[in-house]
Amino acid sequence: MEKFSNLKSKKILICITGGIAVYKIASLVNHFLKNGSQVKVIMTQAATEFVSPVTFQALLNDVVYTDLFDIKNPREVEHISLAKWADICLVAPATANTIGKIAHGIADNLLTTVVMALPQKTKIIIVPAMNTEMWNNPIMKNNINELKKYKRYIFINPVSGLLACRDEGIGKVADSQDILKIVSKELK
Repeated sequence: MEKFSNLKSKKILICITGGIAVYKIASLVNHFLKNGSQVKVIMTQAATEFVSPVTFQALLNDVVYTDLFDIKNPREVEHISLAKWADICLVAPATANTIGKIAHGIADNLLTTVVMALPQKTKIIIVPAMNTEMWNNPIMKNNINELKKYKRYIFINPVSGLLACRDEGIGKVADSQDILKIVSKELK
């Protein structure tokens, strides 16, 4: 795995949504840590159905944030402090549901609330993963195009292959190495 020296000490906020590709994000977190990044993880409730927060807590040796109202530090407004902390925000895997919420400013969970609270200078990299039909849905395309109007949103498109539903097509989460390269490039 290629090393990325400019990731050292960078604060990477990884926002994990619910999809089968969640299991691949544990490896991605590990790659960021090996490159010297500081990492915090937010998981939606649906994401915790696929992989337990304990997995990410063990990798990070830190808390994983899952609930808007489960306050880890009562001296902070958590969604604001997480947003201010991040040098960059990575939403991976990003479901159709979460992309739609972000595109329409719906902040109804910790992840979407933090994304809305990110300073305008903070880039948001979105890594979709979903069934081919969902990816090709015109509503999905409109949501992506809406977000792309704002220069801070960068998409790493899914790749083709055998999907969890046994369909063959585009929808698999991008390779970790490709994600690392793009995050590294955006942090320069």
